[in-house]
Amino acid sequence: MTTRRHLLLATAASTSALLAGVFHRSAVAAAASETFEVNYTDAEWKNRLSPQQYAVLRKEGTERPGSSPLNAEKRTGTFACAGCALPLFSSATKFESNTGWPSFWKPLENAVRTRTDRSYGMVRIEAHCRRCGGHLGHVFEDGPPPTGLRYCMNGLSLTFSPKPA
Repeated sequence: MTTRRHLLLATAASTSALLAGVFHRSAVAAAASETFEVNYTDAEWKNRLSPQQYAVLRKEGTERPGSSPLNAEKRTGTFACAGCALPLFSSATKFESNTGWPSFWKPLENAVRTRTDRSYGMVRIEAHCRRCGGHLGHVFEDGPPPTGLRYCMNGLSLTFSPKPA
C-alpha cells in the first residue's frame, strides 16, 4: 500500500537526483565556456584517449579509489597530463594521503587551474590542466605543510615519466 510517507520519500529522492544532474551539467557547461591552448573535437578526444581516460578527463568522471598504479609510484620524476602531456606535478610534492588517489601538495608553476565545482549538490574546488582543460581531480585543504593543500588527482588523468639516473 502506498502511503503519504512513501510518496514524500519518492518525491524527495527524485528531486535530489534531478538537482544532482542539473548541478553536474552546470559544472560541465562552465568548463566548456573556457578556452585552452590544446583543443580537439569530442571525436578526436575519444580517439586520443582510452574510454576510461575520456570519462575522467573530458566528462569529469572519477576513477575507483585504489585503482591507479600511480598510487604506488615512488620514483623521482614528473607527472603530466594524459590529455596533452603538460608537466603538472613533481614527484617531490607527492605524498601518501591514504585516500586511494595520487595526491600532491603543490602543482608545478602555471600547470593547474582551479574552479568552483558545484556538481552533485556540494561545493568543491576542481583542478584541471591549464593547457587542455582536462579534469584532474579536486583540491582539499587537508594536506601537509607547507601548503596545507591536497591535490587529489585521478591517476587516469596523469602519466608518469621517471627522471633519468
